[in-house]
Amino acid sequence: MRHRVMKEMDRIATQLIQDQSDDGAWRYPFETGIATDCSMIILLRTLEINDEEFIKELVKRIAGQQQEDGSWKLFHDQEKGNLTSTVEAYYALLYSGYRDRKDKDMQAARRFIMANGGASEVHMFLKILLALTGQCEWPHLPINIEVMLIPDSFPINLFDLSVYGRANIIPFLILANTNFRKRTPRSPDLSDLFQNKEVRFFTEEQEEETRSLIKWIKQGIQGMKYHGNLRELALYRAEKYMLDRIEPDGTYLNYFSTTSLMIFALLARGYHTTHPVIIRAVQGLKAMTCRIDGELHCQYTTATVWNTTLISYALQESGIPYSSSTVQKANHYILSRQHLKYGDWAIHEPDVLPGSWGFADLNTFHPDIDDTTAALRAIRTLATEQVDCRQAWDRGVNWLISMKNKDGGWAAFEKNVDKKVLNLLPIEGGKDLLIDPSTVDLTGRTLEFFGNYTNLDEHHPMIKDGVRWLLRHQNSDGSWVGRWGVYIYGTWAAVTGMIAVGVSPKHPAIQKAITWLRKIQNPDGGWGEFCKSDIKNSYVPLGESTRTHTAWALDTLISAATGVTPEIENGAAFLADRKEKDWTSAYPKGRGMAGSFYINYHCYEYVFPLLALAHYQKLAGGELLTDK
Repeated sequence: MRHRVMKEMDRIATQLIQDQSDDGAWRYPFETGIATDCSMIILLRTLEINDEEFIKELVKRIAGQQQEDGSWKLFHDQEKGNLTSTVEAYYALLYSGYRDRKDKDMQAARRFIMANGGASEVHMFLKILLALTGQCEWPHLPINIEVMLIPDSFPINLFDLSVYGRANIIPFLILANTNFRKRTPRSPDLSDLFQNKEVRFFTEEQEEETRSLIKWIKQGIQGMKYHGNLRELALYRAEKYMLDRIEPDGTYLNYFSTTSLMIFALLARGYHTTHPVIIRAVQGLKAMTCRIDGELHCQYTTATVWNTTLISYALQESGIPYSSSTVQKANHYILSRQHLKYGDWAIHEPDVLPGSWGFADLNTFHPDIDDTTAALRAIRTLATEQVDCRQAWDRGVNWLISMKNKDGGWAAFEKNVDKKVLNLLPIEGGKDLLIDPSTVDLTGRTLEFFGNYTNLDEHHPMIKDGVRWLLRHQNSDGSWVGRWGVYIYGTWAAVTGMIAVGVSPKHPAIQKAITWLRKIQNPDGGWGEFCKSDIKNSYVPLGESTRTHTAWALDTLISAATGVTPEIENGAAFLADRKEKDWTSAYPKGRGMAGSFYINYHCYEYVFPLLALAHYQKLAGGELLTDK
């Protein structure tokens, strides 16, 4: 068995080394379905940028994913097609000019749309795109643009929103408050898709608490004193917020949605389609494209820092020495991407120096806790030998410590951005968008970092608070739910984190989690989780095993074990013998927004199996890889 494990570890490491870029980074795709491909076609056509070869390639990818019933799906085993994805695809293909509504496939798509409620029932982000491109009227928005001017001292203000929510909502406020619409001579007419002619962003049947919250926000706006044009000042403030956060590649915070919304918002502010800021933003979005099986895909963002930090760490865990050229190049890249300027996080934590890491290649404004711990794991050995690396390490650790929330846990991006009253705003997907609370995966992985790579353990007050937070959030079946994965991911993060800081594997919470993982193991030795887990808010088995889910579950069992058990042996065999089916490798393992946004991290199929097998070898007393 150990020989088979070593062979698979060697195969993965060889592949990773082969795929490394010259600058030391790994640029595996960050795949999120067809939404960005569709939005790019609509954006280019609206701006009347006739990049035909580029558009044709996107059309090919979108059309190639249509199902037999005419729909498009969010993930492989979705019972039926997804209405929002189908309307996006239908709109983009028509607007491209390379598909006609009389085509058989387009007619099938339209039938699916009409049978499932029509275009008025799509997700909020697509409703915004339909409104601003003139396909439907702008729905009433009860929040005025003047909300931009509410001071930080007000109980609810702009910086109480998550950085991701804030970045999307600000251009949206400009567009909705100006009722911006832009059609072109090539715009298709989608009016026949709206069975219910009225499109709403918010439900009419709002709870009393929701109405009170909106009323409270309006009172805050009315209480402001200004002798000039308050509305124009607010629009200017919103515009400036976006422009101040344009990254070196021209994108707004390196996200596709924020950048495309910014472009439309700037048009609403009077910018011409050929304005340099808009041209650079489009070029930045194009630069984020990648190829998947030879086809062009517009990535929502790049995952380059995340890929590289995880892979460098996994290679070192598997036995590749930090002195190898592969790790040296990777860590040089990682050090070059450390954030050295303040972002919005400093609003909540102003007395700490920058020193964290972000997710994307050219992300310089909004770091996150997960990428910071991942980067620190990767450079841990260098930090003991090089002065400049030691300084990077110290700044990163200090930033990480400072970001602990008052409830004891860690969030994704910022500190104490957890006013749950904001979840009352009737925004679709708001709970994944509006606030940035402590989460199981971030708290667990942060504890794992502190436990394994610093001198802090469960006796330290900060660590003790984190463990208590995790214990309070365990589910009754023994699992934990993650924010950026779901139940297997959350359980892996929680258990490995607590054990790293010294919590006994015999602790009842740990044992309960191990029992749950054993119970859901598949007959083939692996594990697999259905994307619907995040919709149903309970674990739903996939019915097949995936390498990534198996690696998380196996690593969890190993962390709590003193020897190889049958469950561990079977899990390792599943990975070593590569028993997975083809479609499971592309199955999304990451969640963005429940029911609408799922992520296939292409590096996960290498990183986490390599980590789990390396930890298996250590448990079984086997050898690790040497310098490659």
